[in-house]
Amino acid sequence: MSKRIILLTNLGSPDSLKLTDVRRYLNEFLMDKRVIDLPFLARFILVRGIITPFRAPRSAAKYKKIWTEKGSPLILIAKQLAEKVSALSGLPVYVSMRYGNPTPDSVLKKIAALHPDAEELILFPLYPHYAMSSYETAVEHIKDSFKKGDFEFKLKVIPPYYDDRAYIGALASSVESYLKNGTHDHLLFSYHGIPERHILKSDRDAGHCLKSPNCCSVYSPSHENCYRHQVLETTRLLAERLRLPQDFYSISFQSRLGRDKWLGPSTSEVLSQLPARGVKNLLVVCPAFVSDCLETLEEIDMEGRETFLQAGGVLYNTVPCLNSSDLWAEAVVKMVTSIP
Repeated sequence: MSKRIILLTNLGSPDSLKLTDVRRYLNEFLMDKRVIDLPFLARFILVRGIITPFRAPRSAAKYKKIWTEKGSPLILIAKQLAEKVSALSGLPVYVSMRYGNPTPDSVLKKIAALHPDAEELILFPLYPHYAMSSYETAVEHIKDSFKKGDFEFKLKVIPPYYDDRAYIGALASSVESYLKNGTHDHLLFSYHGIPERHILKSDRDAGHCLKSPNCCSVYSPSHENCYRHQVLETTRLLAERLRLPQDFYSISFQSRLGRDKWLGPSTSEVLSQLPARGVKNLLVVCPAFVSDCLETLEEIDMEGRETFLQAGGVLYNTVPCLNSSDLWAEAVVKMVTSIP
């Protein structure tokens, strides 16, 4: 029997399109103290009393646009990737989600039951960049379940891989296929946004992040947990790999929630402004997402397309996420097998 097991983890999805399931999912997601980092009572009132009652019906309508016959695209893609990684590595691969199902508790118990001789569980977060509201909360959630379960095997975690050669190579290959015909005027890197206060909370130097225009390019131990530094580095490496002229691409941040100051510029605002700047044929890629989900399929491919075309754009293409592509599965295996 295998001594090493792989566990892929991602954000999660509602169990179904039923309003009750969507509401339950949103409550679990938004009540996470690493997502909305307010004191519990304030967070409870905001989420349960204001956000979820109004957002649940809208979210259900959005999910309906992307839902497949087999359910959530995010869950389906994770399972497909797990199958490929298992076939390539020869190791058992499981999937869990931060919110919703399958839960870490259920998956860890299943692994322990089916693999009594397992010695190591390699946790692979499907988040290339460190952020307290994505990578950190997913990892810490599984660590909590692991500690409570008193399992015999050890838990090892793949660190953020925003600059990993295999990840960059797989991403560059997916973008390159869209650039070959030369029909695009501009490439927009749209990353998931986070509040600036999350950057400051993760600042190990407690005085480095967001203190100067070039803070992300001046070395600091804070970069290990700095989402902004890491997305800028991913962009730089991709631009170098693809040999992109500096004026051919730009960065924006999507999925803003609430009125606090978030990393900018906003993707929706950029999409509405680009045609006036002479960009008529646009290509959009979302490197922070390795699996297509609501934020890429509905927010970027549908809403973003409408915004850009209504503003005067002519051609709008989006690069699919890495999903379960061969190069991405190979990249995952390389990262897992490189762990001592």
